[in-house]
Amino acid sequence: MIRVLLVDDHPVVRAGYARFLALDNGISVVAEAACATSGYTAYSQCLPDVTISDVSMPHVGGLELLRKIKQRDASAKVLMCSMYNSHSLIRSALEGGAMGFVTKTSPPENLVTGVMAAHRGEQYLSDDLCINPFHREADDEADRIAQLSLRELEIWRLLAQGCSTNDCAERLNISLKTVANNQTQIKEKLGVNNTAALVHLAQRHQLIDQAPNL
Repeated sequence: MIRVLLVDDHPVVRAGYARFLALDNGISVVAEAACATSGYTAYSQCLPDVTISDVSMPHVGGLELLRKIKQRDASAKVLMCSMYNSHSLIRSALEGGAMGFVTKTSPPENLVTGVMAAHRGEQYLSDDLCINPFHREADDEADRIAQLSLRELEIWRLLAQGCSTNDCAERLNISLKTVANNQTQIKEKLGVNNTAALVHLAQRHQLIDQAPNL
């Protein structure tokens, strides 16, 4: 039996995933969580075989959850889900240790296939992702984004959503100095020099839903 943890901030989505996964006799949803923080707690308590996590969640996102889980257990199997199919987002998730990526617009059967593949230690992309996430984009933005660590990606996401450095430090439980240092590194790696540029780049690569009012 494959023991699964579901992490998504939408109760309806979690319920739908749980119902569909329950149809497979080889899969059991052993825990659910509505955010990355409670997701990590649930992971630590139940140590699931496979964790399914949404990428975009309030407060702290799924990429930070992926980072923390992989930091705790390098062999952990994590399957990421998202409404978006950005090359950069998929590439960052896979390079960060995710076993696969399933869009929320793909057939639900893809979720079961993804869980089984992840459990076997195989990388999986849902059927609608007929792309190579490692394909070099003409403007090489994806390559620059790929230089970011999962922690830097999460700080970038929070900053692009309008969070202050204080907010980032509090949400990620790190020092203001760490946030400031990461912010400088993010801008250098991405080749931008102001917050507005960070926001526009995050929008273009579907790291955030929409830009806040600056």
